[in-house]
Amino acid sequence: MRISVDREMCVGSGNCVFFAQGVFDQHPDGRVLLLVGEPDEGLRAATLTAAANCPVQAISVNDA
Repeated sequence: MRISVDREMCVGSGNCVFFAQGVFDQHPDGRVLLLVGEPDEGLRAATLTAAANCPVQAISVNDA
């Protein structure tokens, strides 16, 4: 699983950090900061939940 984020689209809601703290953080400007671009299988469910709960769909998940 490969994750990408669109920082320009991000509105800083913090849902990503709430659901997948090991994968995402918030930059001092409030926007998403991707910590792990290819999370291991143990973080899969949390990462997918974070992406699904992003209010502006700034998180993309590719199952390549």
